[in-house]
Amino acid sequence: MKELVLKSTISVVQMDELSPSEQALVSKAIEATSRSYAAYSHFHVGAAVLLENGETVLGCNQENVSYPAGICAERSAIYAAGAQYPDTPIKTIAIAARNTDGILQEEPISPCGICRQVIIESETRFHHPIRIILYGTKHIYIINGIKDLMPLSFTEF
Repeated sequence: MKELVLKSTISVVQMDELSPSEQALVSKAIEATSRSYAAYSHFHVGAAVLLENGETVLGCNQENVSYPAGICAERSAIYAAGAQYPDTPIKTIAIAARNTDGILQEEPISPCGICRQVIIESETRFHHPIRIILYGTKHIYIINGIKDLMPLSFTEF
């Protein structure tokens, strides 16, 4: 038997270590948490994507009593960006969340499996890695592409 060791690189930083544009993107993701509709989980997630053309598009989770009908913040933002700017790659996505008490999460949250797959598809489509910023009040994680979250990704090839 052969063993395969997979490694991921995740930087752990504080807000003041981010560039001004990344700080602004995180602030927009935090703002987007207040726009979510989380009537059932009471877990409000916001996402902000920065496109290569400099535009920013927000997304937030939208729940439905029929759970499969809801959508996560990450997909909401990515799909809105695709609808508004179909030929423009995503440069960075920032994600933030508020817990059931409405308080920003101390620890960063990570995209669910479906959202990870959507990020993979976007990277594959544009042949361009997406920088992922996961916000928490204690610290922030920076991932320089989805392969660090999903090293054995499902792709078309």
